[in-house]
Amino acid sequence: MTATASRFARLSIRWEAPVARITLNNPPLNVIDMAMIEELASVLNEIDSQSLISAIVFHGAAKCFSAGVDVAAHARETVSSMLGNFHSLVRALVSTRKVTIAAVDGHCLGGGAELAIVCDFVYTTDDATWGFPEIQLGCFPPVAVTALAALIGQKRAADLILSGRNISGAEAARLGLAIAAVPDVQLSSVVDQCAARMGMLSPAALAVTKKAMYAWDAMHFDKGLARAEKIYLEELVETADAQEGIRAFLEKRAPNWTGR
Repeated sequence: MTATASRFARLSIRWEAPVARITLNNPPLNVIDMAMIEELASVLNEIDSQSLISAIVFHGAAKCFSAGVDVAAHARETVSSMLGNFHSLVRALVSTRKVTIAAVDGHCLGGGAELAIVCDFVYTTDDATWGFPEIQLGCFPPVAVTALAALIGQKRAADLILSGRNISGAEAARLGLAIAAVPDVQLSSVVDQCAARMGMLSPAALAVTKKAMYAWDAMHFDKGLARAEKIYLEELVETADAQEGIRAFLEKRAPNWTGR
């Protein structure tokens, strides 16, 4: 089965059983806005019902994975809805019965990096730009604060989240955010090889094995993410600095922190 779905405005979908390919397509930086969140949730639900699909590969259009969730959606009046929908999407990605593979090129920041790190397999180009820059806006990344320490260790997670610094794809792989970092021209090849290996295996066995492998982590992740979201909405959003950080970014100026 080979087919292309064109009903989405923010995604390009290609079905090549046993692989489904999802391309984030919101140029120039594939920012994850509410429309993309809704489309991703819809297509993941659809793919999960397809018994002949073993793996889902996530790409970013125009040599950019994603620069993250729409900053404007972090405004006080929309942030609760945005976080709820984005975290529901992440939970769906974590719990999907399909093997998930992220092919990271260009920018992979904030919510884009959070989507990547919850995939089963991650491959990145050497010169991709990874980071969790939310702290620079007076915010924090709830998925990363929940999951990152388990992936790369507490101290390394603290370094990335509390500094908001960017790292290269090569460093991301060394830290454990990706399986491997490769030259740009090799990314498609290594991702296709991984997808092909998954395609040779039993979709049913892969699904059950994923369920067993992540059973313990999934319980802790779900509780941790709920707690992080609660802190974000009840404490962080109420600070003057969080509101100032978002305004400053949208107004393209340096923030004026007051510590309140």
